[in-house]
Amino acid sequence: MKKDNFRLWVAVTFALSLCVIALGAYTRLTEAGLGCPDWPGCYGFAGVPKGESQQALAASRFPDAPFEADKAWNEMLHRYVAGTLGLMILALNIMAWRKPSRPKGLPTLLLATVIFQALLGMWTVTMVLMPVVVMGHLLGGFTTASLLFLLWLRLGREPAHPSAIGTSTGLQAFALFGLLVVVGQIALGGWTAANYAAVVCTQLPLCEVDWRQSFDTSAFALIQPEHDTYQYGVLDYQQRVTIHVTHRIGAIVTALVLVMLACLLWRQRALRGVTVLMVALLAGQISLGITNVVASLPLSVAVAHNVTGVLLLLSLVAVNMQVYRMRQSGRYPNRIASRTGS
Repeated sequence: MKKDNFRLWVAVTFALSLCVIALGAYTRLTEAGLGCPDWPGCYGFAGVPKGESQQALAASRFPDAPFEADKAWNEMLHRYVAGTLGLMILALNIMAWRKPSRPKGLPTLLLATVIFQALLGMWTVTMVLMPVVVMGHLLGGFTTASLLFLLWLRLGREPAHPSAIGTSTGLQAFALFGLLVVVGQIALGGWTAANYAAVVCTQLPLCEVDWRQSFDTSAFALIQPEHDTYQYGVLDYQQRVTIHVTHRIGAIVTALVLVMLACLLWRQRALRGVTVLMVALLAGQISLGITNVVASLPLSVAVAHNVTGVLLLLSLVAVNMQVYRMRQSGRYPNRIASRTGS
């Protein structure tokens, strides 16, 4: 298989990873995370129970988890697509290891990530939506997409940048800092969603209650007391307000950092395209976040908020890759030129 075909396979796998993220968000937001109370099957069947006899048997097996067909199908569809993604990543590894010139590290890391992601998917069900597992599952999905995107970028040609001399170590460090800030904000968003804290504050800019007096750091304890189920949340109102407000403050900090990064990137002509994309995604994400608050978390907007979040993360991955390549071309112009055939 040619290198271009391998890169195409990576691109298709990456596109499927975005579908898995969107389906995961839809499953969570429709309260279908426990649509099937067991794993990997559904009510003891390989698929969603069909017909009255299977549904009656499902009810006898799980009397505390009434069967709801819509939620069961949402959950199983997510599992089917996620399983397909796992198989595609396995095939990607086989392709990579069959040809010496192809990268091995990223495909191997991807395979390890998707295996752990499958375990998180199982624990999401068996641990009845424990928040730390739900947040980890979301971060695992974003990590998978980011690694696939990074692999796709790495397989592309490396253009020589005549302006690379002005690309400083400071810019490279700040670009990495911006990436880490976005990751932190995504984790906060995952924690907000996992603890059902998305709609506890309905006014802007922060909250309608005196959150300063009741700020409770215990809201961020990753390991919470054991409960029969964590669906719909187990934290009290003040703890949820603490999480929600922290997520909003994090959004402000993230916006400021990315605007500063955009100003620095704009000085490099070669980076202006990705800078415009990053700022556009940031503006869209802020608008979707505000809409979630004022419109009480509409399903379509909430799913779009998740998808735009991963796209914003990917724009930071692209920024860091491009800045890194510019630094390398500035340090080793002859080496980069030989790679590109210039």
